Amino acid sequence: MDLTYTAEEAAFRAEVRAFFDSAIPEDTRRKVMLGQRVTRAEIIAWQRIVNKQGWVAPLWPVEHGGTGWDVVKFFIFREEMNRAYAPELLSMNLNLVGPVVLAFGTDRQKEFFLPRLRNADVWFCQGFSEPGSGSDLASLKTRAVREGDHYVVNGQKIWTSNGHRADWMFALVRTDPSAKKQSGITYLLLDMKTPGITVRPIVTLDGTHHLNEVFFDDVKVPVVNRIGEENKGWTYAKFLLGNERANVARVGVSKSRLAYAKMIAGQTRVEGGALLDSARFREKVALIEVELKALEMTNLMLVSAMKKAGAKVQDPRTSVLKLKGSEILQNITELLFEIAGPEALAYEEAFLSGREEASFVSRWNGAAARNYFQMRAASIYGGTNEIQHNVVAKGVLGL
Repeated sequence: MDLTYTAEEAAFRAEVRAFFDSAIPEDTRRKVMLGQRVTRAEIIAWQRIVNKQGWVAPLWPVEHGGTGWDVVKFFIFREEMNRAYAPELLSMNLNLVGPVVLAFGTDRQKEFFLPRLRNADVWFCQGFSEPGSGSDLASLKTRAVREGDHYVVNGQKIWTSNGHRADWMFALVRTDPSAKKQSGITYLLLDMKTPGITVRPIVTLDGTHHLNEVFFDDVKVPVVNRIGEENKGWTYAKFLLGNERANVARVGVSKSRLAYAKMIAGQTRVEGGALLDSARFREKVALIEVELKALEMTNLMLVSAMKKAGAKVQDPRTSVLKLKGSEILQNITELLFEIAGPEALAYEEAFLSGREEASFVSRWNGAAARNYFQMRAASIYGGTNEIQHNVVAKGVLGL
């Protein structure tokens, strides 16, 4: 693979870098750099800035707001966005439900949802996992019964990221309990303001509220909010999960986090000089850098292959990206936690007080523990790493 950038690509990088350097609100940039939590309003404001620039959904078709970039420009864009410490754009909107609506939605659904997804006028959450139906997603039990022009939904979802912030949910529900479990599932879009939906917080080990339980009690969902055909939802879910795992690699995020860790280590004094000068510490950094470079190359090769195969074809090698991407991010947060040392105890005050805002201390080390604990879940969400090993063994190695 030739990784030498052309003059056009170099000029494109300069354009993108100039945009990110000038367009990100400084308070927001600082929060991202320090690993602090960005508010809902700040995320929406940033996505609207990028949408106004016309870059918010690079991989969508041009007629629906895409850029027409090739894979090289897309990776330049992602790399520069992460380098500049920009907030992540709404992945649920742009990388998960958006491509599903594009590929399988009706014209009416595309007309209504796609502009709103790009501009963050709606915020989607994902309703897949259930108690007892996480890794074995096809065993889900949330039931939807059609009554005229509506489905009536009853059941429960769990581990719903940002369910308390979201306006809509894309959910898998069981519409034919007598069919084989993968064949009786339907994909619905639910307005979170619908009567009968209850959202309850789950406070996790990092001391914050970003996960939820969601309960459905006789919730009426219009049939027009169904994606594709009834009982074909598993097909659409597999398409979506391929996009999710490809994005979980998060190479750009890892590169910016690692660069930040090295900068902080250069300012952290230990016996004998700066921590960055320690042979033991430099060995840890080097091991992460080697794995990250291998992941980046794999990611580039895989996206190129998927582009040639077509947007609806999912490659089992996306599971490799999920596996290594999550492990590398965990290793980097552990490295930052180690750099913080005893000063990471600032986290304890926030955790014990029960006040999320207490974790917003003025220095980066106050977020080190929270980010470390939060990133423990990276090997679970998006399909557990144990399941991804099985996918790689079967789909890639042919075992």
